[in-house]
Amino acid sequence: MENLDLQRLPKHIAIIMDGNGRWAEEQGQDRLYGHYHGVISVRKVVEAATEIGIQYLTLYAFSTENWDRPQAEVLGLMSLFVDTISKEVPDLHQNNIRLHFIGNLELLPDEARQALTSATQITAQNTGLQLVIALSYSSRWEIIQAAKSLGGQVKAGQLDPRQIDEAHFIQALSTKAFPDPELMIRTSGEHRISNFLLFQLAYAELYFTETRWPAFGKEAFIEAILDYQSRERRFGKTSAQINLNI
Repeated sequence: MENLDLQRLPKHIAIIMDGNGRWAEEQGQDRLYGHYHGVISVRKVVEAATEIGIQYLTLYAFSTENWDRPQAEVLGLMSLFVDTISKEVPDLHQNNIRLHFIGNLELLPDEARQALTSATQITAQNTGLQLVIALSYSSRWEIIQAAKSLGGQVKAGQLDPRQIDEAHFIQALSTKAFPDPELMIRTSGEHRISNFLLFQLAYAELYFTETRWPAFGKEAFIEAILDYQSRERRFGKTSAQINLNI
């Protein structure tokens, strides 16, 4: 912590929270046991992000592909989402944290959607950490939805297709209110981004760790940020240009 440069923090960190099931199996437990302990890691990371001043934190909680998992696990996860949100929202609200949810939320059970709506409304005026939860999310789905939205505007005569640029596309994404992540962390040893923020991660620094998500806490989070701060972010320029600030 003492080596952290608070002037060079990434504004937005995205995390693929991987390894709950494998961690549980290594403990001789069922997969839901790992998901319950994964919630504890979420709490630790959110606390650390708030403490050091991270502005945006996006957590990949449940992908559209996860619907294909065993029904018992999916039902258990939905129940865990509802229970966790109900329990955590008072503390999040007290700590000035605002909740956002992105993804194909229409696929969620009614009880889950109601819990998300309530949590969003309760924290809507908070100005601290912007906590974005990707639920039933797929980046390809998001990109297709953006294309449909722009196509609809063109069809309605509201938009000239020749004028469509990156800014128009960004405004059609579910993340339009947030800056692109500067650091993406994935736990549990997998080296891929698994249909997560494909457009938004264009210039993000990618950090992979063998640590399973339930074993990931504040120290591991800080270590990832320190690694980020050791890198040179060039955005296509040369090191000489960066050093000369041109």
